[in-house]
Amino acid sequence: MPAVPAAPPAGLRMIGSVVGFLVLVELTSGILQGYYTPMLTDIARHLGIDDGDVNWFESAQLMLSALAVPILAKLGDIYGHKRILLASTVLTAIASWGVAFAPDFWTFLAAWSLQGFYVVWLPMEIALIFSRLRQQPNRAVLTRKAAGILVGALELGVIGGALVGGMLVEQFAGMLWLTLSIPALAVTLCIFAVQFGVPESTALDGGTVDRTGFALLAFGLLTLTSGLTFLRINGPETWWAWAVLAAGAAVFIPFVRYESGRKDPLVDFAMLRSPAMWPVQLTAGLFGISVLGAQAPMSTFARTDPGQHGYGLGLEASQVSIIIGSYVLALLAGALLFPAAARRTTPRNTLVGAAVLVGVGYALFLPFHDTLPQTLANMVVAGLGSGALVAALPSAAAAAAPLNRTGMATGLTNTTKTIGGSFASAVFGIALASAAVDALSPAGATATAAPLEGYLTVWTVCSVTALVAAAVLLMVPRLAFADPPLTAEEAAA
Repeated sequence: MPAVPAAPPAGLRMIGSVVGFLVLVELTSGILQGYYTPMLTDIARHLGIDDGDVNWFESAQLMLSALAVPILAKLGDIYGHKRILLASTVLTAIASWGVAFAPDFWTFLAAWSLQGFYVVWLPMEIALIFSRLRQQPNRAVLTRKAAGILVGALELGVIGGALVGGMLVEQFAGMLWLTLSIPALAVTLCIFAVQFGVPESTALDGGTVDRTGFALLAFGLLTLTSGLTFLRINGPETWWAWAVLAAGAAVFIPFVRYESGRKDPLVDFAMLRSPAMWPVQLTAGLFGISVLGAQAPMSTFARTDPGQHGYGLGLEASQVSIIIGSYVLALLAGALLFPAAARRTTPRNTLVGAAVLVGVGYALFLPFHDTLPQTLANMVVAGLGSGALVAALPSAAAAAAPLNRTGMATGLTNTTKTIGGSFASAVFGIALASAAVDALSPAGATATAAPLEGYLTVWTVCSVTALVAAAVLLMVPRLAFADPPLTAEEAAA
């Protein structure tokens, strides 16, 4: 008789349908991140603003994300990760419809900022999956597999969103509101996927909302990100921007002291001091420098005319998508390969290897940046490591956290990554603008291009911070993030 296929493990059966519905959510998250990119110039013209003012969209959304994720993650641990996932999806849907029908710049900016609630989706999903697997002996392995699938869906959404967005903005020329309604509709459909397809976390441990802690954190993050924004806009010679930045950093001193004395804090610093946790959170911050801060410089470098400036790739706007697509495909491959690599080695070593790939990828730019094939090769190397880290960091944080702190731990990886990206955005903006060179275009108009030294600085910082993250991760206990050994009864089962 033919062999009967073995039934999937109980843990896999438990979360199979859940992951299926969450894949739809992450596809939509990817659409939100990729769909608008090809039409930012059209949006600027529709709102009557300069192209440079589009940077305010990213800055405002990053600021809201940094503020919202910690409190939403804590609320997820208290009231249920599905409940917070659903609430954030509803808020994102409302904001997405606001983006579609905003009549002016300020309304659009407010709606775009509120759309940033989607950044809590992946941390809540990982926490929800880990919570439902808390009684399973292989919960860490299954969580890593689920994380790889979800991040893979996210990257597919980015690719599909960019392709569809670029096509529809031309098909619906003159009807930008219709083009912008597509992602809003996708987010709205996600509300039903979460409501009817995703069960709630099991065995929630309750707790209270630390309002004073949130006020201190919000004030500190708001001041810190404002200081970084002022530095980017006004330049490093602006003394008062440095004062705002120092004031934001100083707020974290009373915040840490206050939180350390609470029984049920907003941010558990005792948890963060554990040898398996603090390297993960520090790595997330260092990783944010490259994954959030280096993409805009890469785009401008690709557009720079080498015949005029002696460096750059001289690509048209449509050709830049080749680099973006290659990078996103590498992210997808890295996310999907991460669980298999962790199984063959250890989760810690996989994290270290991923960080090394990011560091090597950006280091390769220093000698090899003259041609498109060189650039693509560098981006693929960095993308493989970046994709693995996107999937690995939330699942590693969940595995290292107490069971009643999984939402907090996974959410903090996004918060620290956002802070790292905001810091990088300011520093890279200064590096690329401080020694900008003026050159005459063929038509005789004055054009400003960032110097090659600025791009070399960007790539060096991205490489060094990634390699520092790899060194930091070596301090993690060797078998951290892995499942405990099976008991005799579990092994027999």
